[in-house]
Amino acid sequence: MKGIINIEYPESLANSLRLRGKDFENEMKTSSLVKLFELGKVSSGTAAKVLGLSRLDFLDLLSKYKVSPLGQYDSDDLREDISNA
Repeated sequence: MKGIINIEYPESLANSLRLRGKDFENEMKTSSLVKLFELGKVSSGTAAKVLGLSRLDFLDLLSKYKVSPLGQYDSDDLREDISNA
């Protein structure tokens, strides 16, 4: 099942990004998923699947948005991973 989200926006928003139609829609979808990943709300695999990308391509895309591919992974997580290895 697929859901559809309709968002009203002033055309000036798309114009300010110099994007039109599908390009603007794709930017909104991508930036939303990048932000959800950054907040720890979705996994990189889920975001990649929704965007039709490989997980590796999504992780590479994060650099365009200046988002760490490690998400909210912190030093405590690293220590735990090392102790479990």
